[in-house]
Amino acid sequence: GDTGYPFNDELLPMQWHLINRGNLFGEKSIVDADVQCEEAWKSSTGDQSIIVAVLDEGVMVEHPDLKNNMWVNEGEVYRSKQDNDGNGYKGDVYGYNFVFDTGVISWDDVSDTGHGTHVAGVIAAQNNNGIGISSIAGGNADIPGVKIMSCQIFSGNTVSNSLATVRAIKYAADNGASIIQCSMGIKGGGYTSDDQYAKNAKAEHDALAYFIATSNCDAIDGGLVIFSAGNDALDRAGYPGAFRDYISVTSFSPDFLPASYTNYGPGCNISAPGGDAYIASNSTATVLSTMPSEMNEGSDYGYMQGTSMACPHMSGVAALGLSYALKQGKHYTRNEFISMLLTSVNDMERYLDGTKESNGTMYLENYRKQLGTGAVDAYQLLMQIEGCLLYTSPSPRDMRRSR
Repeated sequence: GDTGYPFNDELLPMQWHLINRGNLFGEKSIVDADVQCEEAWKSSTGDQSIIVAVLDEGVMVEHPDLKNNMWVNEGEVYRSKQDNDGNGYKGDVYGYNFVFDTGVISWDDVSDTGHGTHVAGVIAAQNNNGIGISSIAGGNADIPGVKIMSCQIFSGNTVSNSLATVRAIKYAADNGASIIQCSMGIKGGGYTSDDQYAKNAKAEHDALAYFIATSNCDAIDGGLVIFSAGNDALDRAGYPGAFRDYISVTSFSPDFLPASYTNYGPGCNISAPGGDAYIASNSTATVLSTMPSEMNEGSDYGYMQGTSMACPHMSGVAALGLSYALKQGKHYTRNEFISMLLTSVNDMERYLDGTKESNGTMYLENYRKQLGTGAVDAYQLLMQIEGCLLYTSPSPRDMRRSR
């Protein structure tokens, strides 16, 4: 029956981060403290030619809500010991495991957390397929969404060396990705300037510059690099995200206030939903997404919070924007597209008064103009691409507190 939600995915009503009706967390719930998917989906639900590379733990490629939206390298055979397509990688069908140098992606090491699978679900879990969750750019039933390429650089407690990370970034560029999704970073203050990062992490910086310079989508003349700002509650973004050529994402929760853990300040570009466990008595105020069932007590879905979850919301919105730009026959420079992304936002400043109790007292004025340009709004992005300038939020959504 009609649930009042646009898709039939059974868990969508719990995904406040996609569609926030203000009904889940009492007065702590703000209507439209979300990424404004509902309006955006009327224009696009994603285009299967857009590939998002997820640099993370391995994505569960067989997940029932993800398998149809995994990137597939048609020239390759899964688990093959041969490099069938001659791209230098054996058996790389869904991406590549750079930790163990194999085409077999893994997600079930005893110390794996499901992080890569969770991130992938926010971007492109299959929409309107009657099961599980919805996602920002996961298509609509038989209409495929954007594709997820798994570039595995973590496995359990094993972190790949910097060479493997560099190979993963170059692989993403060489195999068609136009967005690289990086929910990771080093503690804020580890590097103190762009120059220091570019010099001391030269190989990684140069690989990301290569990704940025590679054009894999007709709508944009290069690649987009999106990082989480970091979870240290520090007054600056962590690197690499803080670097000027990358987009660094801070985190807000269903109260439209900064999450207790989010970094803020210099280097932060934009804010997206990442959740905050302290708002509810259980985990429902964090982000609900796909999980490998064997790492999650048998369930295909679970909750996580962090700028790690805010980051794929941004990647998903960017992917949706590129999808719609293709549909509209538009082409942008990287700077034009990033400018549209960072100006397609809703104002959070009006709420940054007084205090928030969340794992201690947060003084909200400290966050004013420090979370980036605002809260990312997918609908505004699509309207900018269509050529309609929105000077106000869509429709009568005045972000009023719901009672």
